[in-house]
Amino acid sequence: MRVPMPHARVERRHLLSAAALGRTAQPPQPAEDDDGPALDALSGRILDTTPHLLVIEDDEGQEERLVIAPWATAWRGGPVPPDRLPLGSRVIVRTRSGRVADCVWADMTRMTGTILDVRGRRDLTVEIDSGPHRGRRSVVIPYQATGRLLVRHPKLEPGYLFDAIGTIQDGTALAQVPATSQPPYRANATPAPPPAFGGAQSRISGTAVWSDLDDDGAAYPMLESSDTGCDQGVVPCARLPYLSLGSMLFVRNVCGRRSTAVPIVACGCMAGRFCDRCVDCDTSPRGRIVELSPLSYVRLGGDLTKGCFNAQVGLR
Repeated sequence: MRVPMPHARVERRHLLSAAALGRTAQPPQPAEDDDGPALDALSGRILDTTPHLLVIEDDEGQEERLVIAPWATAWRGGPVPPDRLPLGSRVIVRTRSGRVADCVWADMTRMTGTILDVRGRRDLTVEIDSGPHRGRRSVVIPYQATGRLLVRHPKLEPGYLFDAIGTIQDGTALAQVPATSQPPYRANATPAPPPAFGGAQSRISGTAVWSDLDDDGAAYPMLESSDTGCDQGVVPCARLPYLSLGSMLFVRNVCGRRSTAVPIVACGCMAGRFCDRCVDCDTSPRGRIVELSPLSYVRLGGDLTKGCFNAQVGLR
């Protein structure tokens, strides 16, 4: 028997829920810009680059030629001129006004999970459990990055949470900057959500983060179905309603004043273990309320090296 691919199951669930609830079944539209020029994003591999032009092969196999803005920046483990990025690097490009690239992130990855083991004396190797849907992962912290990682992850020991941003180089995940300050509690001791007062909220505030999702969309911490790979024992410290795979989730970047609707494509149970805050423009309420794919995150005005923005979510 042929098993449907995850993205096919998500699309079918979205169509069924839209029919049942009388909602539109149209795919999510680009971010609705409340302020500033339109943002878009695309991903692919670098074919060629000059000081003024970036040529990539996108994920559909099409060649894209982007003008590099004079103010454009790039990051690959640290700041680098866009024309110095290695050919073949996998990139996520933020564009403005159509085909103008103003920020490029190369070979990016995010390493989020529960620490299982730490070994090494100079370069450290950290084994993490990224949850039932993502499995285990081996992460290397290069010696030159250990200082800034340890400042914000003082308990680099089994049972505590780990969250770092870095690059994939020669098949190895390198943690280069901390994505957040490490929560002081152990991974199995997430604080309980606050009491609820009044009726249901149409918009819930908290932190939006990004992760290495295979499909463009969002991972959500409270999915009701047992076939989504969610850890049902994880209750996030943000009070969230149960939703289903394929639901459309309204997400607003409070700081960037941009919003859109994205499909829920995966479980975000690991995000539910983090009871932290984002201070992108102000201090958000505690709790991660959505985990976005890199493309969705960038289209909403997020910076992949910062790792979070203050957000509101709700059903659309």
